[in-house]
Amino acid sequence: MSEDKSLKAQAWTLFDRIVEPALSENGQPSSNPWWKNASGLWFKPDYSVLQRLLGVPLLLGAPSQSGVPALALDVWTAYELRRAGFEPDLVWPRATPPRILPSTLVALRREATREQRRVLDGMLQSGKTYGGETGASANILGKNYVKQVDVVMSTWNTGPEIMISTKRMDSSFGKNAANRVEESYGDAKNLRSRHPQAALGFFFSLRSTVLTPQFEDVAAWIIDLLGKLGREDDAYDAVCLIIPDWSDDVAAPSGDDDDGEDPLVSAGLAGEGLAAEEPLPLELPESELDRRLRSLPTVELNRKAVPENLRPEVFFATIINRVLDNSPVNFHREARRLRANPNPR
Repeated sequence: MSEDKSLKAQAWTLFDRIVEPALSENGQPSSNPWWKNASGLWFKPDYSVLQRLLGVPLLLGAPSQSGVPALALDVWTAYELRRAGFEPDLVWPRATPPRILPSTLVALRREATREQRRVLDGMLQSGKTYGGETGASANILGKNYVKQVDVVMSTWNTGPEIMISTKRMDSSFGKNAANRVEESYGDAKNLRSRHPQAALGFFFSLRSTVLTPQFEDVAAWIIDLLGKLGREDDAYDAVCLIIPDWSDDVAAPSGDDDDGEDPLVSAGLAGEGLAAEEPLPLELPESELDRRLRSLPTVELNRKAVPENLRPEVFFATIINRVLDNSPVNFHREARRLRANPNPR
């Protein structure tokens, strides 16, 4: 197993255990994330889970190129969509392997006999990607090219309903910021042109060191650009920013914030391509798993520095409302029920 796959296998073990207690046995939310007060309806993200997920790459010392630091964002985003009541198996990455599973296979498994399900589960949980139909990455055709999308909700009869790209920048702010924003803008146009009714989002993480005097102007510029990405009808519906903060005593993920995504691999033209196997969680003794979870570095979130229009509360509410507004009332019943019965405050 390559080093990157080994790190992802370790990360998935920890990620899965962190999100598992917050969801019920069927993957549905154990509590309603919607709240209502005098100002109206609002979505309350689970920041405590996000902070623990962000600690996993730091614990593992995972470099950016391994994909693990960015994967923490994917896991949390998918977790929040499941908390919102969307069907767990249709939100990718899923909470169990395979992380990508087409709705047709979900339906097949649901209707299978016990013996058929045993055989099917043995195949699906093997780590094989079966021509790219299952696995760890979702590659979606836009107007002009195939794009790997980090968090997706899709079925055969609806097509993609949610497409969210995540990016993380922990260093080299001045060097890479422009490239990341330009790439995201082009990706939005590409995906929106083919899927105009889908909820399209961009989730960006900037380490808090960007707020130091050295990068003050760069930080203001990045935050301003992120706000503008969500203003056009044919681009993103919502853009999100988080600013994680951790001690300099913790080894930060190394590298130049390249998450390892290769457009040619997404298109099936280079590298391991569609035949690559999915990294599976490691089987760790409970004592070792508990020890690692207790050892997670502390990660705080600077929420005051994030403008209101870029906060996760607004981001998830916008994405969820767009999906529900653009689908028939008999679709996504649980998500509609949760939104219609918010917690009082």
